[in-house]
This record gives sequence, C-alpha cells and structure tokens, in this order.
Amino acid sequence: MKIYDYQGKKNVSGEMIRQLRIKKRMSQSDLAARLQVEGVMLERDSISRIESGARFVADYELFIFAKVFGVEMAELLELQRKP
Repeated sequence: MKIYDYQGKKNVSGEMIRQLRIKKRMSQSDLAARLQVEGVMLERDSISRIESGARFVADYELFIFAKVFGVEMAELLELQRKP
C-alpha cells in the first residue's frame, strides 16, 4: 500500500499536535505515556515522526490525540492559513 504525501508530509496534523503539546508543557515522552494510558501504543520516536510529518496518523490515533489535548478532532486537521 502506498501512502501519499501532501505538500511533502504524510499528515496535516503533526504541526498542530506539536503546538498543543508545547502549549500543555508536555514532553514527547509525556504525550506518549498519556496516549498509552488511552490504549494507543506510541513511543516517543513515533510522536517525533508525527510532529515532523514523517509518519502517517491513523484516524483512531487522531481521535485519542484530540481527547488527550481536550480539543475537537477538526482542530488538529486545520491547515496553516497564509496571511
């Protein structure tokens, strides 16, 4: 199965995930632990790859990211708007 890139990245949510993680003052390891408590087994290096756009994000992972951050899934999918 080929996973396609969008503007050179494998996901559109990585940057927002990074911003929310920093806003919540969480390390990548802290975020991985919170996701694991929710049943999504991601390691710190997977979080890093998601944030950089080098890893695909499954829909169930996106759902749990939103739950952990206390936001709607749509907020994670917002593309950066150019001024």
